Amino acid sequence: MTDTTTGPLVIRSPQDAIAAVPYLLGFHPADSLVAVGFDGPHSTCALRLDLPAHRVSCERTADVLSRNGFRRALVLGYGPADAVAPAVADVWEELTGKGLEVVEALRVADGRWWSLTCVDSRCCPPEGRPYDITASAVAAQAVLAGHVALPGREHLARSVAPLEGAVRAAMREATDRAERRLLAWAREGLSPARIRSRMVEEGVALLTDLSSRERPPDEDDVAWLGVLLTSMRVRDEAWVRIDEAAPGADIEFWRHVLRRVEEPYVPAPACLLAFAAFIAGDGGLANVALDRAARADPDYTMAALLRDIIAAGVPPSKARLGMTPEDLARAYADPDDPDP
Repeated sequence: MTDTTTGPLVIRSPQDAIAAVPYLLGFHPADSLVAVGFDGPHSTCALRLDLPAHRVSCERTADVLSRNGFRRALVLGYGPADAVAPAVADVWEELTGKGLEVVEALRVADGRWWSLTCVDSRCCPPEGRPYDITASAVAAQAVLAGHVALPGREHLARSVAPLEGAVRAAMREATDRAERRLLAWAREGLSPARIRSRMVEEGVALLTDLSSRERPPDEDDVAWLGVLLTSMRVRDEAWVRIDEAAPGADIEFWRHVLRRVEEPYVPAPACLLAFAAFIAGDGGLANVALDRAARADPDYTMAALLRDIIAAGVPPSKARLGMTPEDLARAYADPDDPDP
């Protein structure tokens, strides 16, 4: 598994790096190799690999940082020395081979860190040096900026997991009502083209209505939105409405929807959450949302597109659509189509 995240945090020391990584990823890594690129045209970029890290993954990591113009890197290995050392050696060789300067390599475990480049026991004792993330100015900066650091990646995955219990029971009933509502259009004798057109009409109206509310959508709203989002046009309408300058509200909205929709309707809200998270620089959240999309539909094309963009290390600033609903309407207009 690879997680790619960008952020504006300034790293000036090993302690800063250790404090920054959980906020860059959105969780505290374990059994991981993290390469942090900086000193380039874009903000800090952190890429995480599971340990053991295969050589091809290390090569891909170096390629991403190089292609995005980063000139220097920090490498941090989280785990036991016998697992960290070979991975650090591999990624170090790949990074320097791509022209990046590796300014430091650290091993982090059990509340301590070890430099893998320093042999002076006066500053880098063999028992390691303790660290306290909570006392770091970088951590304070991250918290003030709204970043969170969950205990682990599994906690991040749980933040987008389906809600169960009474909520799930209510959503099953609401989804049944939404599906019957759609099927009623066919029983009315509407043509497939007219049904598609009506889905767009209702989808645009619902998205407009929900964006103006101060409260989260209820079960019936979520269920009906999930059904309407099976229309690519409605999904794209939701996509272009994400506030790319300040996507925080969109992240919470689409997380709310994703956790409630029934499994067949997961891919679209999962991808919309992933895009909003990625634009916000939260690659960890984007990846766990895409994991949910892939489990629901391995062939969902928007998920594959976003996964490729994130894996390539494309900066969020370059992935913005910069498109309005009016632009979308013109893009979908086909003068040769008869009025449905």
